[in-house]
Amino acid sequence: MTSKKSRLSMLDSLAAAGAPVSSPAPATPMMSSNRALRSARDAVDSHRVWDLEPHQIEDTRVHDRLDPNDIHDLRDAIEANGQTVPILVRRHPSEADRYLLVYGRRRLEAIRASDKVTKVRALVATLDDDAAVRAQISENMARRDLSFIEKALFAQELVENGFGNQSQVAEVLTVTKSSVSMAIAIAEAVGPDLIRAIGPAQGIGRPRWDALAKAIAASGASQEGLIAIAQKEYDDFTMRAVNGAAETEPADPSVLAFEAVYSAVAPSPAPQKPAKEPKARTLSQPLTVDGLRSATLRRTAKGVSLELPGGGFADWLEAEAQTLIEELHARWQSRGEE
Repeated sequence: MTSKKSRLSMLDSLAAAGAPVSSPAPATPMMSSNRALRSARDAVDSHRVWDLEPHQIEDTRVHDRLDPNDIHDLRDAIEANGQTVPILVRRHPSEADRYLLVYGRRRLEAIRASDKVTKVRALVATLDDDAAVRAQISENMARRDLSFIEKALFAQELVENGFGNQSQVAEVLTVTKSSVSMAIAIAEAVGPDLIRAIGPAQGIGRPRWDALAKAIAASGASQEGLIAIAQKEYDDFTMRAVNGAAETEPADPSVLAFEAVYSAVAPSPAPQKPAKEPKARTLSQPLTVDGLRSATLRRTAKGVSLELPGGGFADWLEAEAQTLIEELHARWQSRGEE
């Protein structure tokens, strides 16, 4: 009973993905959905869980993960505990005893990489290309660990592989068309080769990928050069891990690769202008002789200045300036003695 329940739960996304159902009479959407679920469950439940050779299974799907080597821990778990959850495959349309993967790539790759486990446990369903892609998408959307750029690249490849236009892809992915359009535009601007060189970059969301796309366009940097920068981060991270120096670093080298590529193309910050000193207020004081204005005394943050109109008095003051400043200074010093 437990095995049967497991197989049935595996098919919830398959039924939601639109497995073909024959219906002799019109039905409401709810009835059709329930009938599709029952038909899909009954179809697969009529088959046992097959033990297949890994080489019998081909993976021709649109790939939705950027890290193809994330299967080592899963391999160890399967070797220790067995493959508890079957993968889903469909029969090859033209080759006998051959199958096409619908979903379960990581489990399939983990067993291919194992020296201890030689068979893949699989449910077999009869699906056309469209239904198989919908089943993959349904299973994909149940994951919570796909990064923004993985989803963006997945949406782009769905459109490019003829699954549908952006509106149709958005409907299947249960997101808005505008979000699909923005994601695809970013994926196209950054480029699939560079995206794969960087990797999933968990935690790097749409705003920063958008900023990277714009910085690449503005800088005119070559894809080859940026790919080399990303690859160097992976190589350096691996070297530090081998030497035991990466324990305090983030566990995801793709984040480091993203940051390195972004730093290479991001515009340099504009130099900050020194803060302007507050403009000191200038105080002016007119000076008079015999009731007539003869000079102006000005006080600023820099000091005191005396302005005289040209003439004989100004000439005499200029000639006697040293003597007068000494006399004034002496009077200033003696003011405390009086």
